[in-house]
Amino acid sequence: MPRSERSPLLLAGLLATAGVAHFAVPRPFDAIVPRSLPGAPRTWTYASGAAELALAAGLAVPRPRRKAALAAAALFVGVFPANVKMAADWRHRPVPQKAAAFGRLPLQIPLVLWARGVAKNAQGRP
Repeated sequence: MPRSERSPLLLAGLLATAGVAHFAVPRPFDAIVPRSLPGAPRTWTYASGAAELALAAGLAVPRPRRKAALAAAALFVGVFPANVKMAADWRHRPVPQKAAAFGRLPLQIPLVLWARGVAKNAQGRP
């Protein structure tokens, strides 16, 4: 399988894994939902998990891939405040946990770029 075909499937796998985790183990996700969002954190956890699963499905199929990839890029930007909250909340934890929390912050940039690259290489682009 050429790399250009593997990339969207790998991104789909990443999003599917994250989406399943939101339902299988929701508590850690609940904890990083910014308090400024209305409603219960669990609602946001499930909504973001469902979005990740839907985007994974869209990335796995060529026809909706471009739109799904652009939406995935937007999702990666949209969840950044949760990663900031996690880093702030974990700043006094042991070094490995603190490093993981702070390491998530710059990781969003390659995820956004990856999703945009998948969109650019998808069939049916304008």
